Amino acid sequence: HSRAKGTFQRYVTVCKHIREFLSHTYKREDIPLKELNLTFINDFEYFLRTEKKCRTNTIWGYMIVLKHIISIARNDGRLPFNPFAGYINSPESVDRGYITKEEIHTMMNTDMPDKTHELVRDLFIFSTFTGLAYSDVKNLTEDNLQTFFDGNLWIITRRKKTNTESNIRLLDVPRKIIEKYKGMTRDNKVFPMPSNTTCNKKLKTIAELCGIKSRLTYHVARHSAATTVLLSNGVPIETVSRLLGHTNIKTTQIYAKITAQKISQDMETLSHRLEDMEKNICNAIQ
Repeated sequence: HSRAKGTFQRYVTVCKHIREFLSHTYKREDIPLKELNLTFINDFEYFLRTEKKCRTNTIWGYMIVLKHIISIARNDGRLPFNPFAGYINSPESVDRGYITKEEIHTMMNTDMPDKTHELVRDLFIFSTFTGLAYSDVKNLTEDNLQTFFDGNLWIITRRKKTNTESNIRLLDVPRKIIEKYKGMTRDNKVFPMPSNTTCNKKLKTIAELCGIKSRLTYHVARHSAATTVLLSNGVPIETVSRLLGHTNIKTTQIYAKITAQKISQDMETLSHRLEDMEKNICNAIQ
């Protein structure tokens, strides 16, 4: 009841792996809490890495689940020590995919084969300009669209994944997309949203049509919002973090990849500001 379906499934998977691990490594079906120690944790990681062929970031996610279960036992007084003490594991940096400004233009100027592809394309662009994840767009209702204190139309909602407040002022592009699909649903939802599987399948076709080499998934739109639309246009990372509904700015730093174009723009701005200073110093260099 307190976890998303995907998170719950991860707990179930970890439970299954622990059962297999106990049988494989310890030749037992169960183990008392008092026997948990750092060796157990390290052995479980080794099992995941070798027997289950899990990658580093998958193992990191599984260990978070196990650590949470153990913390419950410790808080209940059933485990007087922390078997994770001394355990070190961190996620690997992942290259988050995103589309460029030119690719956005290409997507919008390419004729789609049918209305479903057009809808998926428009929803992808909507997320690129709002930063909303698939589940948040799917759950968006007319009630979430409100004229806020500044007289502009905003999305007032909470992220499904983290239950954090996410208030987003709508730019012209997402407003136009909302208007385009107004009245096409009967349940007060803003969009007639296809399944995530359908969206990703259609996006693969759209990428081929538009000559986009990156692998397009719906989540790439959220990465593109952070990178191409927000950070590359000078929006501070603190604002980006709030817009994306992150609970920790470190999460935003993972999503947000600074493009070479943005670095070039920033250095050009810096060059103009330092123009007089640099001129004097250069004249002094003989």
